[in-house]
Amino acid sequence: MQRLSTGDHSVGRGAARSRPCPLPVPLPRPRSRWRVRSLVLTAGAATAALFGGLVPGAQAAAPEAAAANPYERGPDPTVAAIEAPLGSYAVSQTTVSAGGASGFGGGTIYYPTSTADGTFGAVAIAPGFTATQSSVAWLGPRLASRGFVVFTINTLSTLDQPASRGRQLLAALDHLKQNSTVSGRIDATRLGVMGHSMGGGGSLEAAKSRTTLKAAIPLTGWNTDKTWPELRTPTLVVGADGDTVAPVATHSEPFYESLPGTLDKAYLELNGATHSAPTSSNTTIAKYSLSWLKRFIDDDTRYEQFLCPLPQPSPTIEEYRGSCPLG
Repeated sequence: MQRLSTGDHSVGRGAARSRPCPLPVPLPRPRSRWRVRSLVLTAGAATAALFGGLVPGAQAAAPEAAAANPYERGPDPTVAAIEAPLGSYAVSQTTVSAGGASGFGGGTIYYPTSTADGTFGAVAIAPGFTATQSSVAWLGPRLASRGFVVFTINTLSTLDQPASRGRQLLAALDHLKQNSTVSGRIDATRLGVMGHSMGGGGSLEAAKSRTTLKAAIPLTGWNTDKTWPELRTPTLVVGADGDTVAPVATHSEPFYESLPGTLDKAYLELNGATHSAPTSSNTTIAKYSLSWLKRFIDDDTRYEQFLCPLPQPSPTIEEYRGSCPLG
């Protein structure tokens, strides 16, 4: 495993393979670390911890209460489970017409049918240049069946540029929280964005504008802005080695390299893939996107095993970079 000059880890091509890139070489950055979130005992659990010797069963209950994550949804993940087309939740969907939307072009909401587990995090997904929501629709049931409310959107115009698509992603999230028929199923504090091509560039724009977002995933993203030091949202950048529309050397790689060194971030480059890879069902994209959303929207550390140690090169992965807590 080689150490990059940025202080991140890299597997695959790493520094051994260079590409022509007109951008300046980034200065070294300190190593990024996963965010450590403290768990706070509830009053009842704290009392049990203090007086476990006096109250029967209290000692056993306290650790369980302290370790519980209220945002975990679904069974313990396995490789087979997260690579499967669908998860454990039955999924319903509802349509938002263009006339019923404000600031974006409508779309389709996919959501877990059951409310037994409480509220869910939500993700808005934007399509690329000249495309409609149908190009990213496969992600709707794939993610919703794992415990997310997913909104695949149409843009106001199929020619909208990334900055506009970013604003529309945020408008779609606001619609989910405030005006949708599923607003009661959504935890408004746990939101993320994704997008393909210019929609991916839009996801970076959205994360720049709204720093409270929990996760951003640009998929073979395109944007004339190549640097994103302002982002504070954990970001997974996905590129494709055969992309000639948004070549990784001038899009995904500089996007990733420009992110703050202190940010939770990763770069996944697909092997043998083109710019359109995210527009049809793709197990590698789904596996790592799901793990990223679970880890940062749901704060579900059960999924960290699929992100750290860094995934290795394979028939579907050309390269993976990122920062892990393993040193």
